[in-house]
Amino acid sequence: MNTRLMISFKYGAIALLCAAALMFVAVTASASEKVNTTFFGVAIKGYDTVAYHTEGRAVKGSSKIFHKWNDAKWYFVSQANRDLFIKEPERYAPQYGGY
Repeated sequence: MNTRLMISFKYGAIALLCAAALMFVAVTASASEKVNTTFFGVAIKGYDTVAYHTEGRAVKGSSKIFHKWNDAKWYFVSQANRDLFIKEPERYAPQYGGY
């Protein structure tokens, strides 16, 4: 094997490993993304994130119906919305942590 080809292969393998590592870090980071919260740790200022999807509008949640996820308290207008969120939080949580 010629030297130039061996060097090319070596750097190609390193680049591939670096790309795989970056993809792993990106996936891991999104699973535990920091959530924008109020001073008291409430996500999206107490609005029901599921209602945005089911009712298509902003609805204030109740502090009595909540779920802790990703180091934040999420408020909901109903137990049904809370249960939907618990099943698929990534589906209902806002992108970029609500920033």
